Order: sequence, then C-alpha cells, then structure tokens
Amino acid sequence: MPAYDFFCLDCQSIFEKVIRYSNYGKKPVGCPYCGSTNTRRKISRIRFARSEESRIESLDSLGNMENLAALEKNPQALGRMMRKMSSELGEDMGDELNEVVHRLEKGHDPGEIEKDIPDFGNKNIPPFSPDID
Repeated sequence: MPAYDFFCLDCQSIFEKVIRYSNYGKKPVGCPYCGSTNTRRKISRIRFARSEESRIESLDSLGNMENLAALEKNPQALGRMMRKMSSELGEDMGDELNEVVHRLEKGHDPGEIEKDIPDFGNKNIPPFSPDID
C-alpha cells in the first residue's frame, strides 16, 4: 500500500497517510493533528532509480581514506561530503542531521555541534506502525 504525503490547510501540518489503492480519493483525508478534512495531497520528492554500482561509483569520487581522515580538520568539507552521501543514497537526512550538516557547511566546530545536540544518533526509534485506511 502506498503512503501519501498530505498538507492540512487549517493547521499547516504535513503528514503521511497510508491508503489502499481501492480507497484512494473516495473519502476525505483527515489531519491527525487537528482533525480537519481540509487537506490536500502534497507532491512528494521525485527519486530516480540508480543501480548500487552507480551510487558507489559516485561515492568513490569522495576520495581515499587519507582524504576522509582530513575531513576531521575541515568541517565544511565534512558537511559537503555528508550531504553528497545522503543525496547519492537517495535518503532524506531528517531535520536533526540537516541541522548538523548545515552547521558543518557553515564551518562550525564538530565538537560544539556535538555539545549542542548530545543525543544525536543515539535515539531509540519506535517501530513504524502506519495508520491504514
């Protein structure tokens, strides 16, 4: 069953709803935050299918291990590398990782970022339990 992104015109929230093909478009989609049915489907990001080999070749352009070790001293390059890896893997980084990458690209010290976001990467993620209509 596909998951669709929706936007609530009343509370301005974005949410995802899993809807069976047979039910799509037959009844209004309610916002889980405010209960309104004044919602619109949001067009999701387009992804291009690429082979694993193609993605790995692109990541090879990041350089050898010596270059990767040098990233520790260059926050901007580390941020660019993290953004490129996310893009090549086709994964959304999420708000917290986007914040880290943005700050690295601005030249912020990785140690300071770690102090500001101490639990980054150490979160217990609950299992996905879709609300299916």
